[in-house]
Amino acid sequence: MSDFEHFSEIFDFAGTYLRQEQCSNGHINDTSRVVYIENGREVSYVHQRINHHVFLDIPGVMENIAHVTRYQRLKLEQCGHEDTDRRALRIIPTRTGEDYFQDGMGNFWRTFQYIESATAYEIAEKPAHLFEAARAFGVFQNQLSDLPYPLHETIPDFHNTPKRLAAFHDALEADPMNRARLAGDAIDYILESAGIAGRITDLIGNQTIPVRVTHNDTKLNNVLIDDRTGEGICVVDLDTVMPGTILYDFGDLVRAATCSVPEDASDLSGVGIDLQAYEEILRGYLSEASGFLNDTERDLLPFSAQLISLELGMRFLTDHLLGDTYFRIRRDDQNLHRARRQLAMARSIEENLDKMHAVLDSITT
Repeated sequence: MSDFEHFSEIFDFAGTYLRQEQCSNGHINDTSRVVYIENGREVSYVHQRINHHVFLDIPGVMENIAHVTRYQRLKLEQCGHEDTDRRALRIIPTRTGEDYFQDGMGNFWRTFQYIESATAYEIAEKPAHLFEAARAFGVFQNQLSDLPYPLHETIPDFHNTPKRLAAFHDALEADPMNRARLAGDAIDYILESAGIAGRITDLIGNQTIPVRVTHNDTKLNNVLIDDRTGEGICVVDLDTVMPGTILYDFGDLVRAATCSVPEDASDLSGVGIDLQAYEEILRGYLSEASGFLNDTERDLLPFSAQLISLELGMRFLTDHLLGDTYFRIRRDDQNLHRARRQLAMARSIEENLDKMHAVLDSITT
């Protein structure tokens, strides 16, 4: 089902369909901005078909999102914000009160209110975008630091690097598509770096690092930046919100936002961490997060970017070896190029760790 003309009969809003536009940024879900006429004016909603092959526990995903967004809104109201609809996602329920709808073909759909006059940037157009995105993720984590109920682990071991490494080894051994022979450089780097895979999970296991509510997909384009004020106002794409460590959140933002080379580029000559961009992210994040981080979390912020780059490179390469069953592709070698790009970033971060720590020390001392 994709006939948005009838969605106002399913979801709890009153409007006449006017037009739609496909949003193509994500790897996973199908997302459309759809405009309706309500009381003589144009009102936009975001309709998403959730990929239930990736997210196997749709009720758990949606319950997590509902808990998080409603608690955010409560916190915003307690702080006196009057624009809560622009600072936290609002789920539009179905007319029977559910947070999602399943159509006759087994597809799962949900609707959010569209946030006007705000932009999700694929690449930062100025340093302030990096600062504000990082600050917004810090606000998000701080808002949820005392969430009074547990969240579902909807993708078990999502950021469990040792298990991602084990899955990579299994895919490499099976090699069902006979693709390993063309990926030797990427394979070699992963095997050489295997020793760092368990560093963060070990610290979680011995409770040196706490488990917190985390976003788990902290790309720049998952923060909406206000078109007028330039403020990062709303964190979006909450499918992977669940218990975890903030280190993966911070590291993922650094690895994604400090290099402008496309993530599926075949030419890796320009891949490397921009230390000035890293400093903007670090300053923005710590402006909101320094109050709840412990010393170990803070000290591992630079390393987290290396580890998450390595982990994502493993995931892309694993999917490539298995025949591209998880990440959406437009060409057969796209996941291989994605993997090489991430691993090149991991190598660059590794080479710059001393400089990254020096920046951290300059901010926190």
